[in-house]
Amino acid sequence: MATLSILTGKCGGQREGRNQGFESRSHLYFGKDFFASYLFKTSFRGENRNWSKAFEGSVIRSRNGFCVIAKVRKGKQHDYPWPDDIDPNITSGHLTYLSHFKPLTEKPKPVTLPFEKPLVDLEKKIIEVRRMADETGLDFSDQIGALESKYQQALRDLYTHLTPIQRLTIARHPNRPTVLDYILDITEKWVELHGDRAGYDDPAIVTGIGSMDGKSYMFIGHQKGRNTKENIARNFAMPTPHGYRKALRMMKYADHHGFPIVTFVDTPGAFADLKSEELGQGEAIAQNLRTMFGLKVPIVTVVTGEGGSGGALAIACANKLFMLENSAFYVASPEACAAILWKSSQAAPKAAERLRITAQEHYRLKIADGIIPEPLGGAHKDPLWTSQQIKLAITQAMKELANMDKKELLNHRRLKFRSIGGFQEGIPVEPERKRNMKPSDNSMPKTADMVSELDNLKKILEAGPSNSTAIEAVEKLKQDVNQEISRAFISMGLQEKFESTKAELSKAPNPPDHPPDGNVKEDMYEIMQEFKQNLLQPGAYLGLKYKLAKLRLVSRFIEITEKSKKLKAEINQKIPPDIKAKIEVLKNAQEKSSKGDSINKDLAEEVERARKELEEILKSANLDIVGVTKRKVATSTPDLRKKIVELNKEIQEEIERVIEEAGLRSKLKELKEEIAKGSTSKGVEKLQAEIKEGILAALDVSVLKEKVDNLRVELASSTGRASEGKVGAENGRW
Repeated sequence: MATLSILTGKCGGQREGRNQGFESRSHLYFGKDFFASYLFKTSFRGENRNWSKAFEGSVIRSRNGFCVIAKVRKGKQHDYPWPDDIDPNITSGHLTYLSHFKPLTEKPKPVTLPFEKPLVDLEKKIIEVRRMADETGLDFSDQIGALESKYQQALRDLYTHLTPIQRLTIARHPNRPTVLDYILDITEKWVELHGDRAGYDDPAIVTGIGSMDGKSYMFIGHQKGRNTKENIARNFAMPTPHGYRKALRMMKYADHHGFPIVTFVDTPGAFADLKSEELGQGEAIAQNLRTMFGLKVPIVTVVTGEGGSGGALAIACANKLFMLENSAFYVASPEACAAILWKSSQAAPKAAERLRITAQEHYRLKIADGIIPEPLGGAHKDPLWTSQQIKLAITQAMKELANMDKKELLNHRRLKFRSIGGFQEGIPVEPERKRNMKPSDNSMPKTADMVSELDNLKKILEAGPSNSTAIEAVEKLKQDVNQEISRAFISMGLQEKFESTKAELSKAPNPPDHPPDGNVKEDMYEIMQEFKQNLLQPGAYLGLKYKLAKLRLVSRFIEITEKSKKLKAEINQKIPPDIKAKIEVLKNAQEKSSKGDSINKDLAEEVERARKELEEILKSANLDIVGVTKRKVATSTPDLRKKIVELNKEIQEEIERVIEEAGLRSKLKELKEEIAKGSTSKGVEKLQAEIKEGILAALDVSVLKEKVDNLRVELASSTGRASEGKVGAENGRW
């Protein structure tokens, strides 16, 4: 029960010259929930009904006044209860009562990753042998020692040759230490700070001040949960705009007070829900990026798990960037990348390899400034040792940055990110920068251009593959193919592998009794297989595919031409002069027949004899005669020619009618004017396409198509009747 003393007095009802006021002291005993709003509604002018309403349900006793008996409602405990015995002179330890982060009551369950199953089998064998030793009392120490050494060797081999997707699964391990785990391990004193002073306290980002080796730092990081409940509370370390604004507030605070900033990155990315977008998710990230490049204190970033896109970069624009050995940094998750490029998230391992997300790749590309080692099995195997490695990397980087003044710090941070894009200070940038990317297929020649190009090349080769013009054309085509292959190797990321393999191959002895090393041959085979696999993807490297096909056609044409020349020379050597004269007789007879002249009986007999003698000579040259044909001459009767003319006239009339109905006459006039002016081909092509589309949309082609098909059939039948067939030496078919 709570007691409240009040002073009451009568303020009204006085007569002139007489003071009838009184005052009395009373005690209010509150016996129910009592709110001040009731009192504000009451009047102190003696209106008992208002007082009775305010103290409704209470017991009132009057002794020259009144008493109210009521209960006091207990207030809800605050989320951060301050203890009663706070030590003002605290020198070490963490203010745990100011943080949600408490030790887990239960240890997390062990989680086995898919690629760790061989290790689990060995562990089971060791446990089984130990159980047998305990049950039987026999000495199995040798077997246990052998199994343990085998286990350590397998563990070492497995974690030395991890693939990118395996490293990503370790970075996402449920038992991997969180940012607060690392902070509490590396700091002597730590106090967490909350809120962005504009919205609310985003639990996905934690901020606070801590000390290492007696020096204070501002710590900022993404905080994941250690179990399902914490992950939901922390939103799986995906911050909202409030989280980034909280981080921005703390960065400005650190810049004002001169605290070096240490950030920890471990997030799949910024939270991309509708509410976050409405609150300005992109703007909050952009403000952080802009502000971090202007902070005049040293900034060190450590990627402890996965760093996803702008959600990670919003607190990672640092002077020094370190990555744990099994961490990952990416612009898009491998699953999302695979779903976009390969239409299936099952291709995530391939996407992880192509994205180059590992710490080793980032260090090689000079994005990361160092790799922090982890124990075998990942950071969750020994969090304390990993924390000390992180602390060592941070303190060494801070010592280096502490020697720079403010201007040097800003310039160092700016140049770090400019060098990632290939910019070098003092070297002028090329007007047209060359990038190691797959060339655009928009510059591909069109189908009509390809056909004309092939026809021109064929004419050049028909003049003789050995002449200078043909040789130059073929050499130019080979150079183009080599350049396209080099660009494809660069865009596929195979250039470095190819150069290293080429260097190893050049070191090997060349004589035939010293073939290339098996490893070199295997590397070459893998590179070629990967190149072919990438080349076979639909819609990829169309320019290279076209030029390779053209080179194959040219090579085949040259090969056939050379063979035909060789065969012709051999036949000419074996044919005597008298037979050559008879061949001339055959040619003359064929010319007369093609012109429609009649051949007399003697000439026909002579032609037949010459043909038979020629066949015998060819057989003696070991050449099989497949058949003898007469050249087909497509002829058409006067009636058929008349029908063709009439059909063409009908088609022209139909097109004219459609042009008038569709109102395309003005566009035709405009097209003629554009052609006369000599306008660009794009404008002319656009007008032509519009006219064609308008004609096709309004033209009824079904009737005309039927007439054209009938005319084609009639023409083919008349040509077949007029021409003589092929006489087959083997099957006797005409």
